[in-house]
Amino acid sequence: MRIATLTILAVAACPLLAQTETDAKAYTVVSGTKVPLQLISSISTKTSVVGDRVYLQTNFPILADGRIVIPPGAYVTGTVTFVKRAGKVKGRAELYVRFDSLTLPNGVTRDFRASLGGMDGSNPGTLDRTEGKVTGEGGKGSDARKVGEAAGWGTMAGGLASRTGMGAGIGAAAGAAAGLIGVLVTRGPDAIIERGSTLEMVLDRSLKFSDEDLAGISPARSGQPGVIAPPVRTGTTGNTRFP
Repeated sequence: MRIATLTILAVAACPLLAQTETDAKAYTVVSGTKVPLQLISSISTKTSVVGDRVYLQTNFPILADGRIVIPPGAYVTGTVTFVKRAGKVKGRAELYVRFDSLTLPNGVTRDFRASLGGMDGSNPGTLDRTEGKVTGEGGKGSDARKVGEAAGWGTMAGGLASRTGMGAGIGAAAGAAAGLIGVLVTRGPDAIIERGSTLEMVLDRSLKFSDEDLAGISPARSGQPGVIAPPVRTGTTGNTRFP
């Protein structure tokens, strides 16, 4: 009788155990999610080389299924993958950065290869969002100014020296030539991402977390702002994924 009772209890417990395992919550930050970051140290084509490490922190919570999965203050590391300084005559500076890993405040880490998808307007130059490339400003305006300033000083110096219009003209030509030489030996502006800049990382793959992975991370409060990850999509029809 006792053995039969134990058997019945064991059989009854099996569905409960299966249900507990099935109900284990998983949170997914899907590919394409944009994660706001703050740069800890500056990056520049003047000082950076390929392979240099880049260090950042998240500055806004990322939510999945109503839960904060990436809180502010999580660490992100990246790598400088390409550096090209501006030419002395033509060619703008270019800089590529790749994001490699995310470490939550509790030490849980996820690896990926994410790209730069946004950069605040305080930085000089432009960002190509499709390639994740930062391009420095053009130097034509400053080049013309240098030549003009040098010509102006030459005009004044030549005029004072000879007291004639011819002297002023010779001085202007000499000044312009000197200014042009200065332009030809000077590189264009560097591509720079300043320390403290707000950047946007675009994930190239989904990141999954369990309740255990998120231990110690405060859940979202009602009405708390945050970037909400797009819903996870399952099933396929051709090339289109749908819920």
